[in-house]
Amino acid sequence: MFDRGRPPEELPGYAALLDERGADDLWVVEDLGWTGSISAAALALAGTRRLRVGLGIAPVALRNAALLAMEVGNLARVHPGRLVAGVGHGVPEWMRQVGAEHAGKLAMLEETIVAVRGLLAGDEVVLHGREVTVDGLRLVHPAAVVPPIVTGVVRPRSLELSGRVADGTILAEGAGPAQVAAALTHIDRGRAAGDRPGHELIVFAFLRVDDDRDRAAEAAREVVAGQAAWLGVEPSEVFGMFGPASVLPAQVEALHRAGAGTVVLRPLGADPDGQTRAALAALAR
Repeated sequence: MFDRGRPPEELPGYAALLDERGADDLWVVEDLGWTGSISAAALALAGTRRLRVGLGIAPVALRNAALLAMEVGNLARVHPGRLVAGVGHGVPEWMRQVGAEHAGKLAMLEETIVAVRGLLAGDEVVLHGREVTVDGLRLVHPAAVVPPIVTGVVRPRSLELSGRVADGTILAEGAGPAQVAAALTHIDRGRAAGDRPGHELIVFAFLRVDDDRDRAAEAAREVVAGQAAWLGVEPSEVFGMFGPASVLPAQVEALHRAGAGTVVLRPLGADPDGQTRAALAALAR
């Protein structure tokens, strides 16, 4: 992941590093006041050859469904098979800051996914939903390859919705193997009621590479505390990969055994490029 705190002018170089070193994915962020995911994804895709780029994530409360489809469609058409469109509810406090909070959050998420997927496929979309209206619109330049639409959600009802209508689910930083397994019970319930052919479980994970475990944990302490408060758990319950790079393969494998299909590492603190090189080397990339 290209961390939201890094200046955007560093993104092309970081994307090139990942492309050269054999990483599968680069995930970019959309957090209010920090950076926009569509422009960040465009920068990353334009400067790389094979890297898959994910939006992590575009809040549907902030993004009109038609405009989101137009933007995602442009990127997907120019870079077929290399984009993942991540969407979510949006952080309530941030949505309130810009007058974008909606009462029907579940309806807005589902209706946005349905509308955007139809538009990307080149369909004429007519949707008069509870929160989303698209009345007879068709994209002139639909996506050559319709990208997967995945959701970044946390609560059980949202996880179930994701399983039913999305192509995948993103679990936020802090989810360890037990939380991955628990989330899958809700996702699988939704999948049983839906008709999507597959579902990719994507897990974001904090990373701090340092041969001194205590020093690594201390460097991540403030971020972990903030994430714990957001998740409503104790800091000790927040999963992260803090310590020597040599322990990373076992930690990544534990997430995979629990059901994660993709693990996205978010380097914390100083020298994120160096941490990335060390992590990829340890993971034989």
